[in-house]
Amino acid sequence: MTGMKDSGRKGLLYFTAICFSLITLSLALFPKAGLVAARDGLAIFAEVVLPSLLPFFILSEILLGLGVVHFIGVFLEPLMRPVFNVPGVGAFALSMGLAAGYPMDAVITAKFRRLKLCTRIEGERLLAFTNTADPLFMFGAVAVGMFGYPELGVIIAVTHYLAAFTVGIGFRFYGIKEDRPAGKEEPASGHLLARALAEMRKAHQEDGRPLGQLLADAVKDSVSTLLMIGGFIVLFAVLYQVMEEAGVLRYILPAVAGGLKILGLNPELGSAVVKGFFEIDIGTMAAAKAAGALADRLVVAAAIIAWSGLSVLGQVMSVVHGTDLRVKPFIIARVLHAAVAGFYTYLALGIVKVPAALPAARTFTGGVINRWILSGQQLLVILAFLIGAGLFMRFLSGYRLVCRAGQQETPKGETARPKTKKIGGKKTSAGKHG
Repeated sequence: MTGMKDSGRKGLLYFTAICFSLITLSLALFPKAGLVAARDGLAIFAEVVLPSLLPFFILSEILLGLGVVHFIGVFLEPLMRPVFNVPGVGAFALSMGLAAGYPMDAVITAKFRRLKLCTRIEGERLLAFTNTADPLFMFGAVAVGMFGYPELGVIIAVTHYLAAFTVGIGFRFYGIKEDRPAGKEEPASGHLLARALAEMRKAHQEDGRPLGQLLADAVKDSVSTLLMIGGFIVLFAVLYQVMEEAGVLRYILPAVAGGLKILGLNPELGSAVVKGFFEIDIGTMAAAKAAGALADRLVVAAAIIAWSGLSVLGQVMSVVHGTDLRVKPFIIARVLHAAVAGFYTYLALGIVKVPAALPAARTFTGGVINRWILSGQQLLVILAFLIGAGLFMRFLSGYRLVCRAGQQETPKGETARPKTKKIGGKKTSAGKHG
């Protein structure tokens, strides 16, 4: 068995070495195409990714150090645990992922695992459903900029998030036998706010860094992580362009087109699927510009956004490096998310009417300040909604416990005995007189 594993590792090593050698050779043969792709990737990183994500990266590090995330987790435990089988702090990763998009959730989940705020299985469950696109990308870039029809943003965003939550509910059963919490969980006691404040103070004391060091570490770690993400964006932009110049992709297209035909979709969208497999932006743009029915183009675009591309996969792999979180469950979740999002979009198009002819695509240029404002507003709304849902779940749980405590269990086969009371030294039945 060990020999087979060693042989498989050697084969993977040789295959990877050959692939990257061929990519390097292709880049030498097509330097101009590689240079243009690198410039485009750098432009996306510098103009969109860096200014949009840097403030949220820094703030998430500071909130973790101050214990605010632990404070929020106490309120959200009644929601996250029964629904997704993850700790309450997982709601923070979910909220930041929904507001800021890829790969914000992976960065926070990896931080949770390093701080022992979740087990390995819980971290992998979090990665499965918190990896989502931000609303501004779907409403602005895709619906307005690519399809030229703002109303489509509602369909794209709702189906995307519903599919993510569906995957999360499915993954709550993942690794149940394997999951072993690090410590014994103590039953919750005391006032909810008091417990939340206690958890916040405890987390801040365990962190132990003064505010100045916390700020410096937050900026340093955030910039380092974002530079690594930018490198992956450039790498996969160059990789796709070089493969297209070398003619490799045209050998893949027939198989992809055949698969689309089996699913009842336009085979002409095969090129968009291949592009989206590598990079989310160019794949979604190709789906929007392709010829064919709007329904088919939207289904493919929804699946590409949910899959998020090899570029995002590489970013997630880089940020979880150094933890024991496995990438295989994340890849399976991405495939499921793509399939479910495409299916939900197909169902939604059967309910919502959209025009057959769409206006020409418009250019969407969301300013940095606008992105910050919108993302901040979305984060506050999402957190408020999740905290409200958590408090509601806790109320229902407490009501259920009170009802159960008020009921007396009667052993099977026996009738309930009437209560007796002592009067004048004699026991009399509470249900009989005389």
